[in-house]
Amino acid sequence: MKSNTGRIQQIFYFFYLITCIVSCGGPAKEKASSPAPQQPNIVIIYLDDLGYGDLGVYGSKAIPTPNIDALAKGGVRFTNGYASSATCSPSRYALLTGSYPWRNKNAKILPGTAPLLIDTAQKTVPKMLKGQGYETAIVGKWHLGLGNGAVDWNKKISPGPNEVGFDYSYIMAATQDRVPTVYIEDGMVVSLDPNDPIGVNYKENFDGEPTGKENPELLTMKWHHGHNNSIVNGIPRIGYMKGGESAKWSDVDMADHFLATAQAYVKSKRDKPFFLYYAMQQPHVPRTPHPRFVGATELGPRGDVIVEADWCVGQFVKTLEEEGLLENTLIVLSSDNGPVLNDGYYDDADTKNGEHKAAGALRGGKYSLFEAGTRVPFITYWKGRIQPQVSDAMVCQLDLMASLAALTGTVEDGTDSQELLDVLLGNSDQGRKDLVLEATGRTAYRSGDWVLIPAYKGAAVNKFVQIELGNAPEPMLFNLKDDPSQQNNLTAAHPEKFKEMLVKYEVIRGAGNFETKPLELK
Repeated sequence: MKSNTGRIQQIFYFFYLITCIVSCGGPAKEKASSPAPQQPNIVIIYLDDLGYGDLGVYGSKAIPTPNIDALAKGGVRFTNGYASSATCSPSRYALLTGSYPWRNKNAKILPGTAPLLIDTAQKTVPKMLKGQGYETAIVGKWHLGLGNGAVDWNKKISPGPNEVGFDYSYIMAATQDRVPTVYIEDGMVVSLDPNDPIGVNYKENFDGEPTGKENPELLTMKWHHGHNNSIVNGIPRIGYMKGGESAKWSDVDMADHFLATAQAYVKSKRDKPFFLYYAMQQPHVPRTPHPRFVGATELGPRGDVIVEADWCVGQFVKTLEEEGLLENTLIVLSSDNGPVLNDGYYDDADTKNGEHKAAGALRGGKYSLFEAGTRVPFITYWKGRIQPQVSDAMVCQLDLMASLAALTGTVEDGTDSQELLDVLLGNSDQGRKDLVLEATGRTAYRSGDWVLIPAYKGAAVNKFVQIELGNAPEPMLFNLKDDPSQQNNLTAAHPEKFKEMLVKYEVIRGAGNFETKPLELK
């Protein structure tokens, strides 16, 4: 068997080399499409609130990230890689469905008790891959709703990830700062004692349950805004919860826990093609690095959890290599949105940030229509298959649906996803021509080097997180090639370009979608 496999690989690489040689006469960096090995494993590593400037390969000097840097240096590092949204749930929705989140009015930051956002009849990446014989799994953060809006956490929770294409799911329901603070495996709360049932409510507290607002003496982490409800492990959360003591997670062990689950999963799938969506929780709040990583940076917990996440990525990739899977596994690593420092807790992220620029040279951050809200680290790696390079091609997480369909021999249409497989594999530099970006219901438009942000009412800066939101009484037009930091509004200087951009934008988005309620954090 081994010798036959070796011959097949030799034949494949022979034809791959011939294809590359034939394509040398084409335009610079343009190569003919090359066949991929049948049913390669696919892993999406998705970080949470990781900024464009938070990794060494994207310019950080304050946070050591050698393992993620190694993936970037051995694969394609995109300088124009985008999440579809500047917040978490919408980006996750777009990644898994290939559809713009603004097309779904419910695709917004969800509470822990929200119903399932993805319709069970909807196309999804895991469904598509299941149709090609893949085993599919999610490990980590879900935050796309569960059930039909009235979940009994003490029984089978459905519909959820398993009903939209995942054969196996091991998740937290929403975010680390929201209740319920439990792990859920294939719809069942892990380690739940039936004699201590869970209750969850996002409107009112349960009798006798302490809260961060009323019982500050019980806290090990002080809340800044919006995180003053039920206390778990000394950390005040969003929402109220009672019971389920034996099922509650340990925050400082969460990264290790999800890593071990992801490692166990790939070890069990050595003989089957698999798709793993490994959705890490770092560096989202509350930032709770394991004691091994406390002090790993001088930036406080936020820097430390990024180092922790990098270590987890290194350990996971090492497992793929030890299991003989790395050379037949496509890895995509990105983030759901841009960075935020103070996002609800006093954890020194803003006071100890020093000279570190989480967004790099970009303007804005999480919640923002400026570039730092949606332009994020975006890396593809496939050992022996992708040649190391930096690509300026514009790509979006939306495009994984159509691109992975092409990789696995599926025809995919009917979504906003564009087939950019050759771009992701480093065989072309011709990415998207345009893209609609979203932040808390507001949208902007990028076409080529230009970005149009329509006029929006509301505060220019969010008073809680101190991030520019992209709201202004007049529209803004920027040339990102000349002005990546978006300092010069060129609307008046280039009226024809502004009109051209507006027409293109309205073709996709529709006219009159320019005024929305500003984001309010309580």
